[in-house]
Amino acid sequence: MVICAEHRPSPGSTGTTISTDQNKAVTIRIVVTVKLTDSSFISSGKTILLGLLSSELHSRTGLERETIKVYVHQKSKNDGVVVYENNFTLPAGFGEVGAVEKEIEHKEEIFIKSIELENLPNGCVNVPCNSWVHFNFDNPQKRIFFTNKSYLPSKTPSGLKRVRELELENLRGNGQGQRNKSDRIYDYDTYNDLGDPDSSDELARPVLGGIEQPYPRRCRTGRPHTQTDPLSEQRSSSVYVPRDEAFEEVKEKTFSANTLKSAMHALLPSIETGFDPHVGFPCFTTIDSLFNEGVTFSRPNTDWSSETIFPRLVKTCLVDGKDLLLFEKPEIFDRDRFSWFRDEEFSRQTLAGLNPFSIELVTEWPLKSKLAQEIYGPPESLITTELVEKEIKDFMTVDEALKTKKMFILDYHDLYMPYVNKVRDIEGTPLYGSRTLFFLTEDGTLRPVAIELTRPPVGDQSQWKQVFTPTPDATGCWLWRLAKAHVCAHDAGYHQLVNHWLRTHCATEPYIIAANRQLSAMHPIYRLLHPHFRYTMEINALARESLINAGGVIESSFSPAKYSIELSSAAYDQLWRFDMEALPADLIRRGMAVEDPTAEHGLKLTIEDYPFANDGLILWDVIKEWVGDYVNHYYPDPTLVESDTELQGWWTEVRTKGHADKKDEPWWPVLKTPENLIHILTTIIWVTAGHHAAVNFGQYMYAGYFPNKPTIARTNMPTEDPSEEFFNNFLKKPEMALLMCFPSQIQATKVMAVLDVLSNHSPDEEYIGEKLESSWAENPVINAAFERFNGNLKRLEGIIDERNTNLKLKNRVGAGVVPYELLKPFSTPGVTGMGVPNSISI
Repeated sequence: MVICAEHRPSPGSTGTTISTDQNKAVTIRIVVTVKLTDSSFISSGKTILLGLLSSELHSRTGLERETIKVYVHQKSKNDGVVVYENNFTLPAGFGEVGAVEKEIEHKEEIFIKSIELENLPNGCVNVPCNSWVHFNFDNPQKRIFFTNKSYLPSKTPSGLKRVRELELENLRGNGQGQRNKSDRIYDYDTYNDLGDPDSSDELARPVLGGIEQPYPRRCRTGRPHTQTDPLSEQRSSSVYVPRDEAFEEVKEKTFSANTLKSAMHALLPSIETGFDPHVGFPCFTTIDSLFNEGVTFSRPNTDWSSETIFPRLVKTCLVDGKDLLLFEKPEIFDRDRFSWFRDEEFSRQTLAGLNPFSIELVTEWPLKSKLAQEIYGPPESLITTELVEKEIKDFMTVDEALKTKKMFILDYHDLYMPYVNKVRDIEGTPLYGSRTLFFLTEDGTLRPVAIELTRPPVGDQSQWKQVFTPTPDATGCWLWRLAKAHVCAHDAGYHQLVNHWLRTHCATEPYIIAANRQLSAMHPIYRLLHPHFRYTMEINALARESLINAGGVIESSFSPAKYSIELSSAAYDQLWRFDMEALPADLIRRGMAVEDPTAEHGLKLTIEDYPFANDGLILWDVIKEWVGDYVNHYYPDPTLVESDTELQGWWTEVRTKGHADKKDEPWWPVLKTPENLIHILTTIIWVTAGHHAAVNFGQYMYAGYFPNKPTIARTNMPTEDPSEEFFNNFLKKPEMALLMCFPSQIQATKVMAVLDVLSNHSPDEEYIGEKLESSWAENPVINAAFERFNGNLKRLEGIIDERNTNLKLKNRVGAGVVPYELLKPFSTPGVTGMGVPNSISI
């Protein structure tokens, strides 16, 4: 990036004002930086044709000024980029350069990083591109790249109004035809491509998105419909995303795209050939051997380099040409291999683990289901006052505990119950509805009190439910451990399907599509949001291809099985609200905080030592301050928000098209003032950065040792209508009963391999507040605001480090305890358990 001379921008715009003297021509140099991706194009020595567009209409005719055509020639090639240059004369009276037009005359696509105009009288013009440009046969529309100067629609220079509107029209497309790789079209569709009914009835899946099963929308691909189901779309080995949403070269070659695809198509099938699909681990030593000795498997008959693609997991053996799958020790296992066994750790992870979004305050007593009694059986919970007071008798009564906010719950009862009997028709998936009750002790830690597991009526069997408590006798103790395994599996499913996939990946894609359709690239809000949308559509497409699809990793290894994504649709229908995605609102909704103007962040936490919330609220405030500085600069007059046609179009489309099934909900925030806009943008950035980091980058750390977070429980509780043989085997070998309940060897190793990839930071990761965008750098007000933003994030790192040394904070520090670092803003590459990227990029 060329640093240009600073000039104070007018309200509604930013950047350096560059123009020529009206009466004098000027000779300038144009420099084009192209990423080295196609040697045939680069070595050919061909030129690149550009056109310079004036920001001003002709003063005499009132028409657009003639485009200045310029050829640039290869000047140098170094460090993966090729530089093209040329000197040319900008004629007198041309005015300010507002955009550069690019037309491809060659068959190859090229990736243009930037265009710079140098030696202008008042400095330079920087045109950030970072975009693929294609041969005009594939994409005949000329590409328009705007300069760093940002404009609200009403402030757009007269010479750029037409091209601003034209570029958005091109991005919207016409909603017709099948999308090609070279396309840059953003449009909406339902999730109608998860199943594969043409291959098998077992792989048929319902369409998600509509009245019956509400869901956010995804990017339209236009693939043909299946022959078996005219509502479903045919699957393909490569899912379309607009070209500029695809992974860049560094990430693609060294990390996500190739790594995850290879994991799905090469590594995992190879693992499957080495295990019986129904066999579990015979002993805990065998589980430990995954980290100490590894598992050998035959290299697949595909062109891949396992030791290069999976350097952390796959080691090349010297014997028989086989590969060795040797997992790195997850931090929770490395620090204390028995921590998963303890009730204290089970409770602590609800506040400082992989899923800190589910714990809720108990506000109604007795506990009672809202499901129909005639279908699901008696709604009353068996976790009674008498039972609870027996467990907490040394502390207080249930009434006192409720009044003093000491009772908390993981409630997976009503969401899971409608799927229990369906899932139980599948072998090895005995799902329950569950409630887990916790008590807040005097030292600020949670203590588990009771677990209730429920199966609805089925056939001639009535509802079955039972409560388990952490009793000291041997039988009760092992039943409690098995009940915890079931709850952990429920929590793992809810974490992955709702708090991870639905609330971050899935809900964010409509924001991205709407932004590209409605906000010009020169709009300041587009430029604020763009870093937070990087790669999300690509990773979502990859998820539809291999993770959440019929028969994919989620369905084969998580408790809801083939109904996994349907369950996330039910959660979207019942629970998802944009106004509750803001961290403060989410905490208040769950009873984990109350508004308090005198408290830090304006909230008082119900549990003071709540690591995720304590760190998260600082990050929320830091993001909100940065967004506030940015928005207030561009909207000094509050009426500018309501009159901004592009901004209003974006927010309307988010609600009515991207989240069409909830378009009439009364809780959608209005967008009339800068304060409204600040809150909406802060919420979106929080979801893409803080929320996603909290539920993603600890996956291998906490679930890589799967006994701590099993994704599926494969056996019934021994007390649920057991045969005499089954119950006697449990009494004889309770440890074996627990191992049989855990995921099978295939399920465990598949999930471990995928979680290792998903927990990894790419070498080109962009962390929140780390990279100063070129359009911000040229504006002194925004530049200063970003520096404050960056400084605040560095201070947050120091605060987190200090908190993790405070032994009084028992939920985040202690002997063998993994410190809570998931919201530390910055990280090095790899599986680090820290780092908050700008975007949902994995």
